[in-house]
Amino acid sequence: MVVLAKGELDQIALPAAHPPPADVRTVDLSSPDRAVAARALVAACEEHGFFRATGHGVPPALTRAAEAASAAFFALPQAEKEAALQLGYGSKCIGGNGDLGWIEYLLLGVTPSGAAAASSSSTLPCAAAAAAVDSSSPTPSPLRDVLEEYAAAVRAMACGVLELMAEGLGLGPADLLARLVTRADSDCMLRVNHYPPRPDNNSFNLLTGFGEHTDPQIISVLRSNGISGLEIARRDGAWASVPPDGDAFFVNVGDTLQVLTNGRFRSVRHRVVVNGERSRVSMIFFGGPPPGERLAPLPELLREDGGRSRYKEFTWKEFKTSGCRTRLAEDRLSRFEN
Repeated sequence: MVVLAKGELDQIALPAAHPPPADVRTVDLSSPDRAVAARALVAACEEHGFFRATGHGVPPALTRAAEAASAAFFALPQAEKEAALQLGYGSKCIGGNGDLGWIEYLLLGVTPSGAAAASSSSTLPCAAAAAAVDSSSPTPSPLRDVLEEYAAAVRAMACGVLELMAEGLGLGPADLLARLVTRADSDCMLRVNHYPPRPDNNSFNLLTGFGEHTDPQIISVLRSNGISGLEIARRDGAWASVPPDGDAFFVNVGDTLQVLTNGRFRSVRHRVVVNGERSRVSMIFFGGPPPGERLAPLPELLREDGGRSRYKEFTWKEFKTSGCRTRLAEDRLSRFEN
């Protein structure tokens, strides 16, 4: 249950708006013509930093089971949810710097095998400081089991996307990008967000579910339970609504991937708004590199810009630490630009 005081509701109120539908490219990850799929993927990442992925190989039955188990958890009494420390439960506060939303969530670390372990929250969306609990210590639960299986499947999909991306960019070896999220110390997360129906006594047309931001990691893979609310910012700054799309997933370019491509790919700014009478459940896998990984534009792509690097070199830990001092909507990358 999300409980906000009147002053807090004022903070997350939004003016009534009806943004146009987003023009989202579709990439078939199972296409027999990988070259065509790779070109479409690169074009989408250059244009919006966002695309719809079909042919992804994640079983629809697994996705529906994870959504149903998550919805059942969020329907539990508040005391039971708050006691589920091994699932990283939180409500209304998005990080520690004052950002609020009409939201409750689960925040879990993801190991190379896909197993989920509880993690602490931070300002960066799903970029926790990794105070992870040993996954063997909490009592197993049906929700935990299904989220572990789901995380493993989506992690494999994300690696396939990164391999196709490397192919489209002409990078080698094939796992140049994917291995950043498959190492034993990679900082990957699974976030399950629940946006309850708009409160009956709310006088505002729209509420912020999750405020506008970019994802700091390399890549984000997300889907919802068929309820709209996700919006992305177009190049001109105007918002566009992303309709839910059956069994497809949506992929975001993150800040770190923008750096690795020297700005060729765009980290998409997005938000979630709440305006309906039905609960929205979304599940997001965030693929992040190891904390000590040194990040800078890839040499192969620097040559395309005459050797000029747009970003300073930094580690993932340094970037996360810097981001934790900011509000959601702030431009974290500006501190690392040359």
